[in-house]
Amino acid sequence: MIPKYKRVILKISGEALAGEGRFGLDTDIIGAISEQIAECIQLRVQMAIVVGGGNFWRGRSGKGMDRTTADHMGMLATVINSLALQDALESRGIPTRVQTAIEMRQIAEPYIRRKAVRHLEKGRIVIFACGTGNPFFSTDTTAALRAAEIDAELILLAKKVDGVYDSDPAQNANAVKFDQLTYIDILNRGLGVMDSTATSLCMDNNIPIRVFGLDQPENIKKVIMGEQIGTLVKEENIS
Repeated sequence: MIPKYKRVILKISGEALAGEGRFGLDTDIIGAISEQIAECIQLRVQMAIVVGGGNFWRGRSGKGMDRTTADHMGMLATVINSLALQDALESRGIPTRVQTAIEMRQIAEPYIRRKAVRHLEKGRIVIFACGTGNPFFSTDTTAALRAAEIDAELILLAKKVDGVYDSDPAQNANAVKFDQLTYIDILNRGLGVMDSTATSLCMDNNIPIRVFGLDQPENIKKVIMGEQIGTLVKEENIS
């Protein structure tokens, strides 16, 4: 089997790692995700990962709290998730490095672009933690930024829903799923795929986004192999 993509970024929400509990970590979910990632690595796909922290903390959760402080707390939550994922991957024989945008050398490497690319070239997984290292930016923006920096061919946006809909399918049984959208569609319609900063960054750098459900972890490999699942967000002139 020949994968369609050679280098990708996988963006996983923190909530996806919590499973049905919606808080903390579900080791079974993490294990299933790690198994699929391991299969992709065996196909010689270079994969970097960005993990959210919403299963522990979301910046907007701190009512009355200074936004910068709240966002820094969210960055630390992503480190917890990154270390858990690293442990699960390495227990399956996949060498993994966590790189943080805020230095904490005792537990992870600082983010250095050239070093990250070298890790990928050597077949290692790189997990980017702490977001961009700046408040007011989401982990979606981190995924878009790192994808541009490492020349990723695609962002795999793994969510709890199986694609992009015109309304919330959990609230509207008649919600319509899109097979394909452009960046401008996302921005103009206000669809909840990525925040506007992340979407604009992908648009400026022509980075396609494949939005799919993580309820079936094997979807990660399906996307890598080129299967048309979920929703593809791209410019019209990109195949």
